[in-house]
This record gives sequence, structure tokens and C-alpha cells, in this order.
Amino acid sequence: MEFEVTHPFHPWRGQRFVLSTRKQNWGEDRVMFYDAQGRLRSLPASWTDVNEVDLFSQVAAGRSFSRPDDLSALASLIGHIKRRQEE
Repeated sequence: MEFEVTHPFHPWRGQRFVLSTRKQNWGEDRVMFYDAQGRLRSLPASWTDVNEVDLFSQVAAGRSFSRPDDLSALASLIGHIKRRQEE
């Protein structure tokens, strides 16, 4: 199985590697692979496309960085701040 590095600021972004193994290291889900020089490397799985894309990310298709529940929480916070200013 291959995976692609998807983290926007990683120098390997867009590169594909062959997955060697996937396991929990340092308290997080990580993918292990060999680089071009044959060295074993690892990255957080969340920085790759090994996980299935969640439904929100699939529908948003890169057009939205905030989930609806995050926007709702933000609206509540703004409302709370406005009410406190009116007191």
C-alpha cells in the first residue's frame, strides 16, 4: 500500500511512499516507511492520506477550514462577548 504526504508545510508534501507498517509511537498513530536512501522514517498518520477522508472534508473539498460545529461554537462565543459588553 502506498500513501501520500499531505501536510501543507512538510517538505515531502505530494510525495508517495510505500507503507512499511503503521503503529502507535510516542502516543500517536504513525506510518513507517523507507525513504529514497533506504532509511526507516516515520510520520504522523494525520499528515498523510492513509486514513479515509471524513465526510465533511470530502464535501468541503478544500473550500472550508471550519466544521459546522466549530462555527456554531464561535457564534456562541461572539454572542457571549457581546452580551458581556452590553452589561
